[in-house]
Amino acid sequence: MPIQSVITEYIDITPGVLGGKPCIAGHRISVAHVAEMYLKMGISIEEIAGKYNLPLAAVHAAMAYYYDRREEIDRHTAESRAKVEELKRNSPPSPLQAKLKAIRDERSN
Repeated sequence: MPIQSVITEYIDITPGVLGGKPCIAGHRISVAHVAEMYLKMGISIEEIAGKYNLPLAAVHAAMAYYYDRREEIDRHTAESRAKVEELKRNSPPSPLQAKLKAIRDERSN
């Protein structure tokens, strides 16, 4: 089976699922997450497959898809993280955060 067929079989892009990001077909595990586990966290392909009960070929397909589109996927990941950080900076503290701050302030007085 040609590599493109394998990738098509195991990788899905569906609007409304993970924001339309490429993920392993039938699962909500993004290609970017698989790549991060493998490349940044040092988790083996076999461990990823076992942890999420995935076919080994699906994890290999995710990595092949990532390597073929690395720049685009990394850019989208960085943009998403920047948006999250901006939201954190611009959002009021949650009730729990406010309560913890009040407790810390009481202890420091």
